[in-house]
Amino acid sequence: MSGLKRPLGLAVAQLGPIHLADTRAAVVKRLIALLREAHSRGARLVVFPELALTTFFPRYWMEDDEAIARFFELSMPGPETQPLFDLARELGIGFYLGYAELTGDGRRFNTSVLVDEAGGIVGRYRKIHLPGHADHKPQAPFQHLEKKYFEVGNEGFSVWPTMDTKIGMCICNDRRWPEAFRVMGLQSAEIVALGYNTPSHNIHWNEPTHLRMFHHLLSLQANAYQNALWIAAAAKCGAEDGFHMFGGSAIVAPTGEIVAQAQGEDDEVIFVNADLALGDSFRQNVFNFIKHRRPEHYRLIVDRVGAGEPLAAGELAKLASTFQQEG
Repeated sequence: MSGLKRPLGLAVAQLGPIHLADTRAAVVKRLIALLREAHSRGARLVVFPELALTTFFPRYWMEDDEAIARFFELSMPGPETQPLFDLARELGIGFYLGYAELTGDGRRFNTSVLVDEAGGIVGRYRKIHLPGHADHKPQAPFQHLEKKYFEVGNEGFSVWPTMDTKIGMCICNDRRWPEAFRVMGLQSAEIVALGYNTPSHNIHWNEPTHLRMFHHLLSLQANAYQNALWIAAAAKCGAEDGFHMFGGSAIVAPTGEIVAQAQGEDDEVIFVNADLALGDSFRQNVFNFIKHRRPEHYRLIVDRVGAGEPLAAGELAKLASTFQQEG
């Protein structure tokens, strides 16, 4: 392991339930309290959950106009979220915040922003791997309508140099897709901030309940290790008006080890003085991408969406060209 340490105070601020009747102002007060606690523990960066300002509204079928009026942010910061940005600037602490974004031309995204220690937005990410469905399923115990309320993110996976490190962002279901983390790893990300709202029950297939948490943590640990980075994952969890989402907020080291994890399903801060040099050791050795990766053999990852179909003529031509070049 590297001898020269590069510590950075890293916190995750888990949120307990936010109900339909809860106001933005009340939620922002909770975020402010968590930001103050994270600062008191030495954090320079705190990660809040996905859609942190409201209940997880994609469980409800609504007309689009109603959803926009109740749950989307026309600007960030806006009048109700400005106090959080002001406090971050006052304390000198950065944060990640997830929310529902309405653009000036009427487009809707599941979005997160990265805010630096001066209280300014330095990065934005729009969720790419949208789960769920867009059609009405009134017989389901609840719905998962992200495909109805949001467009697929249109800005890709980026990494921002800020706060003496390099930070990437993703949201919820993105954590299950290794391509997301590898793209950020190839941009030298040292930290990935992740917010999520994950129902404890899967309405789409008979997934055993115990696997929900297992696969959540497995995804975090595998992607942290295989990309030599820290992952800070913040849940909004508990029973929102009777609909349960699991917790499991965690900070995972580049070793793949969980170094901090939330104890319950309420508002809670977890903290680690993360040594960024720990990732350096892995990037210089087992996951030295420049030395060991062989992208010429990975072309199917971008040429094909799914398995089970024969190779198209263009794919065959590319493979033949590769073999000729290597032979």
